[in-house]
Amino acid sequence: MSQRHSDSSLDEKLLEYRFHAELRLDANGNPIPGLPMVRSSLKARANAAFEPDASEPLPPPPSPEDEDPRPIVLSTQSPAALKMGTQQLIPKSLAVASKAKTKSPARHQSFGAAVLSKEAARRNPQLFSAPSFSLDDMDMDVVNTGNLRRNLRNQSYRAAMKGPGPPSSKGDSVQLGPKLQALAEEAAQPSSRYPAKNKKTLGRKRAHKGSFKDDPQLYQEIRERGLNTSHESDDDILDEPSGPVGTQRADTTIVVKNYRPAQLTWSQLPEVLESGVLDTLSTEERKRQEAIFEILTSEFSYLHSLSILVTEFLQSRELRATMTQTEHHHLFSNILDVMSASQKFFEALEQRHKAQVCVEDISDILEDHAQHHFHPYIAYCSNEVYQQRTLQKLSNSNATFRDVLKEIEKRPACGGLPMISFLILPMQRVTRLPLLTDTLCLKTQGHPERYKAASQALKAISKLVKQCNEGAHKMERTEQIYTLNMQLDFGKVKSLPLISASRWLLKRGELLLLEESSIFRKIASRPTCYLFLFNDVLVVTKKKSEESYLVQDYAQLDHVQVRKLEPSEPSLPGGSSRSSSVPYPFQVNLLHNSEGRQEQILLSSDSASDRARWITALTYKERQWQGITNKGELPQVEVTKAYFAKQADEITLQQADIVLVLQEEDGWLHGERLRDGETGWFPESFAHSITSRVAVEGNVRRMERLRVETDV
Repeated sequence: MSQRHSDSSLDEKLLEYRFHAELRLDANGNPIPGLPMVRSSLKARANAAFEPDASEPLPPPPSPEDEDPRPIVLSTQSPAALKMGTQQLIPKSLAVASKAKTKSPARHQSFGAAVLSKEAARRNPQLFSAPSFSLDDMDMDVVNTGNLRRNLRNQSYRAAMKGPGPPSSKGDSVQLGPKLQALAEEAAQPSSRYPAKNKKTLGRKRAHKGSFKDDPQLYQEIRERGLNTSHESDDDILDEPSGPVGTQRADTTIVVKNYRPAQLTWSQLPEVLESGVLDTLSTEERKRQEAIFEILTSEFSYLHSLSILVTEFLQSRELRATMTQTEHHHLFSNILDVMSASQKFFEALEQRHKAQVCVEDISDILEDHAQHHFHPYIAYCSNEVYQQRTLQKLSNSNATFRDVLKEIEKRPACGGLPMISFLILPMQRVTRLPLLTDTLCLKTQGHPERYKAASQALKAISKLVKQCNEGAHKMERTEQIYTLNMQLDFGKVKSLPLISASRWLLKRGELLLLEESSIFRKIASRPTCYLFLFNDVLVVTKKKSEESYLVQDYAQLDHVQVRKLEPSEPSLPGGSSRSSSVPYPFQVNLLHNSEGRQEQILLSSDSASDRARWITALTYKERQWQGITNKGELPQVEVTKAYFAKQADEITLQQADIVLVLQEEDGWLHGERLRDGETGWFPESFAHSITSRVAVEGNVRRMERLRVETDV
């Protein structure tokens, strides 16, 4: 159908008559019940909604007093089609609103489909006010009565609508009308970000044939279902609740975000379908098999991405020539050992998968590899601080490195993704494994022996993750404390033994000094001070250079108090006259300084968020004792893209991390990462709010249970 036509040019009476005549609608525009369903090919009959059959004479125009149109029920009047209209719905999270350029029908609709949609909405608004959902992602199928039944979730929308069972009457047809088929078969346009990949489709509409290894996906482009809490669907995690369809215009244009569908599911495997096991398998067991299979397929995607990191970046002679051998080692560390461990893990999983259609269990494999083969992850994660620093240094000061890296990242194999997204893959994978294993635990609760084995595997993997986190922290903190020990000059102040295995930096930075205290009177330069806040002591210094600081005073953190001030407070020097020049002041009291005296310092930050971060850091000890009791009542966010901490009080986050928000200030969030309890600041733009109370409570329950069961 051509989109050049416009429905505004059609005569209203003729349009109404032709709809009544061809579709056999009653006077109210509704299908006449009890009539046989006729399959009509709109593809073979252009504008069939407006042109009568050639074999029949055109009926005379009806009189205004008496209209008796001949009713016909098309397949588009099936119960599911009436709910869906003539448009294919997609998950709200995969699209963003865009202003329609014209008032013509949407590009993916035929002209007749667009007019049918508008006419149906005009005559029966309830059809377009139903809640938004996709049959592709519902655990339902159509039966012969027109109702919906469960357990055919993993078919596409077209397949789910295709076989509604035997016809209820002799003349009924059960085949889907071509109008809906045309919508389902329309392929998504490839993104320019992936110039070499043209096989993308929305949802699960790709035809899966053969092995899941036939079309490997990058690990960065998938999200495992097992990362979600139990309140969400076990098989379909891509859809988010959306508003009623009636609140949107039928011809609103949407822009599909760059997205690749999830991997082939276990229920879609040819060997599973051919075995007929799905007919006898319980719902719980099918979900357990899906959880097992997802660990296998996600490991394959992860291994595929690691191979690209090695072949395209690590083994690139051009890239190696732009850096020293030490820098090359810091950048890639022991990634070959990590890849080898992943290869062995995948081979063990695949061997178990090939041996049985329904895999008995993989908990023994998970536990064995976590305990005996995954140690390269600890070394790789421990090197993270050097890796990030080296990459930043090369990117900022090495033009040749930048140029070569940019050319490599443009290669089709890299999928348009930056090298950093490949470098952080081991950290992402090792932190996701506990959640995937926990999902396996949830699916085996009805089987005591399997549940015990899965719980042991979960503890082993959680212990590994803890070792990875501790390794990364230890390496960073040790190097940091040794560096600062050389940079801090205590001068005439009583020396403080800085190096300690139990000491680490919480925050550092330069602040405006509002009032000269006794410890600063000998300094006649710019009224600033530089603070180093450790987990047990606050050191007040004067910055001499980028690598040298003169210590003015210090105090144990137990003897430090902080108070937020308002610019108009009379306690500030100059009173209200200083309010414009001192927008974010706060006061620090040293109750017992290096000389045993009490000292007061008035400081000011350059932003509200910086002041909030300083006050939060200075009250570290208090917050440590208080803890958080009402976690279920606090807001939560899900991280949408990875964030790397740039300061000591910030937190590094992986995509899909769930964070409990403790504080919000000026575009920054202070939160607790639920998977391990680590806290820190991060930009609000890197996450989106979780608005469902069920999801919030489910996240808290899951993470609390994980911490209790793993005991690590």
